[in-house]
Amino acid sequence: MSQSLVNNLVHLIYSTKHRDPHIPEEFFDDLYAYQAGILKQWDSPAIIVGGIQDHVHVLFSLSKNHALKKIVEEVKKGSSKWMKTDGPKIKNFYWQNGYAAFSVSQSNASRVIKYIQNQRDHHRTMTFQDELRALFDRHQIEYDERYVWD
Repeated sequence: MSQSLVNNLVHLIYSTKHRDPHIPEEFFDDLYAYQAGILKQWDSPAIIVGGIQDHVHVLFSLSKNHALKKIVEEVKKGSSKWMKTDGPKIKNFYWQNGYAAFSVSQSNASRVIKYIQNQRDHHRTMTFQDELRALFDRHQIEYDERYVWD
């Protein structure tokens, strides 16, 4: 094949440090748009960005030219700086060190989009920790509770 064609959809999740509710609701749209802009700059366009006060979900198409780790680093670094300087100006804003990322088939993309759109309702009955545990189990990811939460 003379060219490389890919469609790697990724469901990315990361929280604020210690899951502190530092993302003001009135800044959700601006933060998500800012993060989508960073993803676009890295050839990894966002399909949807959403979440609540203590964490973010992103469904995006991972670039064939950049590693997932680098994309996540740039989105978190850039949006953390935005939160501290141009956004709500929260000087002690930090994202958690790690992240969770799950591959998504094209046939499941619409389900993930709805899941991200319904985060506010979803978290009326489930904590972030329980949500992530359920996703780890669904995707058969082994984890050690001692190292998941910071």
